[in-house]
Amino acid sequence: MRSKVIALLAILTLIAAGALAADGPATYKAKCAACHGADGSGQTPMGKSMKLRDLGSPEVQKQTDKELYAWTADGKGKMPAYKSKLSDAEINALVAHMRTFKN
Repeated sequence: MRSKVIALLAILTLIAAGALAADGPATYKAKCAACHGADGSGQTPMGKSMKLRDLGSPEVQKQTDKELYAWTADGKGKMPAYKSKLSDAEINALVAHMRTFKN
């Protein structure tokens, strides 16, 4: 009986950890897609007016994760800082999601 309880607690812990993990695509959709577009191309009205770079372009993709993290956290150019709005885990998840936009 005791081993069943321990196994159940272990499973519940894993489920809870997964539920709490930062969701890069969802955060991107909520915080970034309005300007950068769902596909990261920047071809939205706001993205075009601000002349945003395509997140999948070699120019963006050659940046290190640390650089992309800093741009997201601290802002760059016209992009606002998100360090007070997003957790470190959420920003790291966004960086990982940006890597999926490779052209």
